[in-house]
Amino acid sequence: MLFLAAAVATLVDAADEPEVRTVAFHSAALGAELHYLAWLPAGYAATPDARYPVIYLLHGRGDRMDAWRAALPVLAELVASGAVPPVIAILPDAPSSRRAGYYIDSQFTGNHALAPGAAVETALTRDLVAHVEATFHTRTGREARIVAGYSMGGYGALRFALVHPELFSAALVLSPAVYRPLPPLDSSTREFGAFGRGAEPFEPAIYEARNYEAAIPPFEAKQLPLSFFIAVGDDEHAHTSPVDWTHDLDLEAHTFYNRIRRAKNVTAELRVLNGTHNWDTWLPAFREGIRHLLSLAQSPQPGAQR
Repeated sequence: MLFLAAAVATLVDAADEPEVRTVAFHSAALGAELHYLAWLPAGYAATPDARYPVIYLLHGRGDRMDAWRAALPVLAELVASGAVPPVIAILPDAPSSRRAGYYIDSQFTGNHALAPGAAVETALTRDLVAHVEATFHTRTGREARIVAGYSMGGYGALRFALVHPELFSAALVLSPAVYRPLPPLDSSTREFGAFGRGAEPFEPAIYEARNYEAAIPPFEAKQLPLSFFIAVGDDEHAHTSPVDWTHDLDLEAHTFYNRIRRAKNVTAELRVLNGTHNWDTWLPAFREGIRHLLSLAQSPQPGAQR
């Protein structure tokens, strides 16, 4: 009897813990498997009729989907304390262009030094969202989807929110590697083919066409509300060349904030934290930002999808 009681207690305790699943499926846009981690809140398996908001977490250049594991204990703490409603978090892998695909559909066909780019934007906004919603107990309205990212993933998060507002109602943008009008000469945005065409790894016209200035007018025409929470460290990398001083990420984050807060139907918050381009900055920003953005989403709705 004591053994049985201990076994039952173990099962109950396990149900009270979040779960991380590793998932892979065929992405038509990539013509290959797309891998992701799914973080499921405590009690997920025991409440099959509940429907949860979803946070998509985009990693930075050179990182993998596991990088966002650093924030999962914070998310678990926030959910357990009731500070945010239970949510599902999706951590996709973006391996194209030497993990520097910048979450766009690349037109780079490759050269002797670099492999071709890939349709990462379509893979994540079409294939991944559809797979997640067919696999897990999610709510399906745009108000129940948030996209977040740091560095290159911050670029992806702000782009996904502006270009696909029918999918996402909010974006958490951490130290975004976004430059106006063009990236500095030493930026990886120029190196790996994401913004290339044919055999050329970088074309300025492609970068400008996919930057936020170009995305804002079509976004405004859709007349959908959108919320941003933007954060950056006060000790981000400082460029040494005066011609690139305006591309320091603290200034670029301020520039984006001051532009986007003036866009129609947008609300935006900006935070400058004591820190540099790492998790010492991103974790406290994630904690505050996800609380703010999830306060705009509703709690899971038992028995009904939206």
